This record gives sequence, C-alpha cells and structure tokens, in this order.
Amino acid sequence: MFKKVLVANRGEIAVRIIRACRDLGVATVAVYSDADRGALHVRFADEAYRLGPAPSSESYLKVGAIVDVARRTGADAVHPGYGFLSENPHFADACAAAGVAFVGPPPTAMRALGEKTAARRLARDAGVPTVAGLMQATTEASQLRRDAAAIGLPVVLKAAAGGGGKGMRVVQDERELDGAIRNAMGEAASAFGDASLYLERYVAQARHIEVQFVADGRGGIAWLGERDCSLQRRHQKLIEESPGPSVDERLREQLGEAAVRLARASGYVNAGTAEFLVDVNGAFYFLEVNARLQVEHPVTEAVTGIDLVALQLRIAAGEPLPFTQDDVVRRGHAIECRISAEDPERGFVPSAGLIPFVREPAGPGIRVDSALYPGAVVPTEYDPLLAKLIAHGRDRAEAIARMRRALRETVVAGVRTTIPFHEFALAEPDFVRGAYDTEYVAAHWPSPTPAQPSDGVAAAAVVATLARRRHAEPSTTDASTWRRSAREDALR
Repeated sequence: MFKKVLVANRGEIAVRIIRACRDLGVATVAVYSDADRGALHVRFADEAYRLGPAPSSESYLKVGAIVDVARRTGADAVHPGYGFLSENPHFADACAAAGVAFVGPPPTAMRALGEKTAARRLARDAGVPTVAGLMQATTEASQLRRDAAAIGLPVVLKAAAGGGGKGMRVVQDERELDGAIRNAMGEAASAFGDASLYLERYVAQARHIEVQFVADGRGGIAWLGERDCSLQRRHQKLIEESPGPSVDERLREQLGEAAVRLARASGYVNAGTAEFLVDVNGAFYFLEVNARLQVEHPVTEAVTGIDLVALQLRIAAGEPLPFTQDDVVRRGHAIECRISAEDPERGFVPSAGLIPFVREPAGPGIRVDSALYPGAVVPTEYDPLLAKLIAHGRDRAEAIARMRRALRETVVAGVRTTIPFHEFALAEPDFVRGAYDTEYVAAHWPSPTPAQPSDGVAAAAVVATLARRRHAEPSTTDASTWRRSAREDALR
C-alpha cells in the first residue's frame, strides 16, 4: 500500500478520499486554490499546498504544479477524484514520468474511453449498441451543422473530452443550433481545456442507467450493479438510485456484460462506469465510459458493502480484486440526493456566499458525504455541489422514507440549495412509483414547494430559530479556532 497520497481535487470528494486514506493508514497531501484556503479538505489533510488563484485553469488544472507538489512531498500516488484532471491522460502520463502512481485507469485506456468518440468506436467494435451519431469529434461549427442535418433533429451536442453534463446541449430546432454549439464549446473548453464536440441523435423519454465496474491489473473484472441516474437538470444528475426501479434481472445482466466487454476491450484497470440510455422499448445504447470515480459511487457502496475508494487505492498499488463476480451481493436499496448551492425555483441558478450554520442528518440508514462546516464560503468558481445525502433501506420504500427524513433534518443556512426540489421529488407520485425518465424535471418542476431563505435576514432567522430550539447559539467558529493538522506552504 502507498505511504502518502496527494488528493488532486477539492470539496466533498477530496474529504472522502482523505478519509479512505486515513482508514488505510496512508498520509495525505491536499492542494488548494486561493478560494479554498479555508476549505475542509485542507484542514483534514496531513499537509496542504497552494496551487494558485481561484480559477481552475490557474490552480486545479495545473498539471505541472500538482506533479511538482507530489514530488516535493514524497507522495507515491495521486488520486484525482472526479472532474478537473481525473480523465486527462496527459496528467496520468505526467504522474508516471515523475514516478508517482495515478489512482485510475492507465493512459491508454483513458485515451480509448475518455475521449467520447473514441469510446463510441470501441463500443461498436466490442458489439455494444450505440446511439446514431458521430464517431469523430470536431471544433468546426460548420461540420457540426452538416452532421446535425445528416442525422436529423433533435440531436444532443456533447463534449468529447469529459462528462458530467458539461458542454452538453440538446437541440430541438435548427434555429437553436449555432448558439448551442458556441455555448457547448465554451463550457467544454472551460471545464476540460478542450472545446471539441460530437453529436448524437437525441433519444426522448429515455432512462439513464450506468453500471459500476472494477478491474485489477491481473485480468480480474467485476461489475457491481447499476444506478439509475435519469433524474437530471441541464444533463447534470440530481438524484441517483440503485437498483434501478425499471431494470429487471435480464436487462441488468445484459448491461453488466456490456460493461465488462468495454473494460476488457480497453485494457481498463481500476474503477470505471459504463453509461447507457434505455429507451421506452427496453433497448439500451452505449453513451460513454466515465474513466474515473463517479459522484454517485456511494449508492453502490451502500448496496454492495464495498468501499470503492479504498478498492481504487488497493488496485493502483498492484493488489488483485479481493472478490469475483460470484461474490458480489447487492442488498437493499440506496438513493443519493446531491445537495448543491443552487436555487431550484430560479432555474437552478448558482448561489454563493457564507454559510453561518449547518445541520446534517443522522439516524438509521443515513450517510452524508460533505465538505460543509459553519463559516464555510461557497465560491463561484467551481461546481456548486456541497454535499451528498445517501439513504439505504431494506427496499425502495424504506430508502425513500429515510431520505425524506434526512432532507427534513438538513439545514444549510446562508445560500439557496436544491433541498426543496429533493423534498418535492421524494414525495411526488411518479417518482415514488419509479415512473420517471431524463425529462422528469422539465415535466414536473417548478412546483409550489416553499423556497429556503435567500437573504441574510431570513438566513439569520433560521439560525436563531434553531439556536432557540437547541437552547444555545449555533457555532460560527472561524478557521483560526480549528485544530489544524495541515501544513500550508505557498508555491511561489
């Protein structure tokens, strides 16, 4: 096992990785931008180093600076989390050149699967069905216009270099195409440093189903079940669950076998996710492989009992999978709600500012992956994800009931969050029946669900009310009173 791991990320996923390392007795190194100087991952790590100013292009996307920190601190591995450089083969190459293990797939597999049109070609060759669309990416708007005309509207534009809904636009009308291309390219360049796009025919009323798989360096591969990620807004996921309420055992096996074929064909090692669309007739089509850990990995952990981050580290250290496919047992049902700093009643626009008070839920079946604390500042430069609530139950009904309880217990003062939407969805009849698809949000929201307080006066009122209930004022402890284990050295 590694002695020291550099966590090349921020927010809740950086905290999650640091905790896994601590469980394994592995020291950790955090990196941070100026906007994250007081962030929880900086405080939790054994060491922490500044990368640069707030923009990700000047901090979390700086390959040379991150690799230099790894060398200087003696880290023998780098875990990229998700987003930022997690699917960048050049970063994996740079780590290898510096003698540092990359906790993720080898660069060859990242190139085969991380670039989305290459992944489509690999899937086709492996006999996995794909949606009609391009097999080559481009930055030429004229080419995209010609291809859209050839395929026929509606189409969906996608970033070739990354996922997570960044650089993705659905085009229903030809008059929307030019603007969608410009916006998608701009977002892709900002998120991944690559503006290349490709397009596919848009499949309406589809379910977005993904399969978690893991592979070691000795030929061992297993798939760990599926997650339904259909409940999305702007192609970014809001709620995920496992098992998928619409997936029967036959489809589950077909999807799992397809994921294993993709992993074998690409020479994949470590944890990955194969994503599929399932249409109204039950036919499935390959979308992409996310060559990294997923935001929603906790629902798979809940139903399988497998710590995916610890397993990633063990595989990267050269260990074999500690189980075979026959050993994988899924128990119960798990649901994850992404708590983001967004205002769902204003089209999910980002919300930023100081968080004076936080109350996180607890109790049977509840897990919270979070980077929140009283006094935290939500910046505007990064993805607005604050925390993830995970509820596990014996069946879907119990998981829903526990999640509804957890949402009622959760308080994040000072910024607007997605909690009102989650409370609405978890009580809405179509969701409760499992009758939803990727168009659910557009069809069911906005709703009359009351908004959270949005201004300082209202937020202060929430804090004061909770304080009275607790017979004490809530803590607004600042960074100077935290017990710091991190050593901060500025990189000049």
